[in-house]
Amino acid sequence: MPRTIVYIDGFNHYYGAVKGTTYKWLDLARLCSLLLPTHSIQHINYFTALVHARSDDPQVAQRQQTYLRALATIPNLSIHLGPFLSNTKWMPIAHPIPQGPRFVEVISTEEKGSDVNLATNLLVDAFRGNFDTAVVISNDSDFTLPIELVRSNLGKQVGILNPQQNRSWALYNVTDFYRPIRNGPLGASQFPDILSDDQGTFSKPSAW
Repeated sequence: MPRTIVYIDGFNHYYGAVKGTTYKWLDLARLCSLLLPTHSIQHINYFTALVHARSDDPQVAQRQQTYLRALATIPNLSIHLGPFLSNTKWMPIAHPIPQGPRFVEVISTEEKGSDVNLATNLLVDAFRGNFDTAVVISNDSDFTLPIELVRSNLGKQVGILNPQQNRSWALYNVTDFYRPIRNGPLGASQFPDILSDDQGTFSKPSAW
């Protein structure tokens, strides 16, 4: 079995595979074992950012913290946090009504740093020989160049598990394998409703 490290683009995976579904309480170790049965998974790296409470969803940050606590119960998983920025800015209205305003003030949220953190860890692990195969869970074409370098310069195998509905042809053309993440493995990879760690027991968020 190839020694394999998994790199998960948390926001790309969330918005592509689990948002709006019943699969949010996802055990990533179980998912990886189902999707990569012929691989020896050495480590899982999860890249995300801490979100902020919003007026329309004041519990979002608390739910995320609970999920991160659940992920921390996985022995071979590391969580890598980048900043999450939220501010207001004025944007043009796509179809303004006659005599109406042409701009509107919107809340802009942006996750920063996770792409760079993922690519950097991928390259460093490849250079150090920490894996035979790397698997990236994302469909972000920004990873095309680092994946290409890992394969061409360092002779490592790299695959994609795609959480999105559409296919990134840029990634498809530079990877050794490219597979979709389907609902079956997601549904079969849920944490138990109640978990425990060194702080005690905790439960799946009721809103999920």
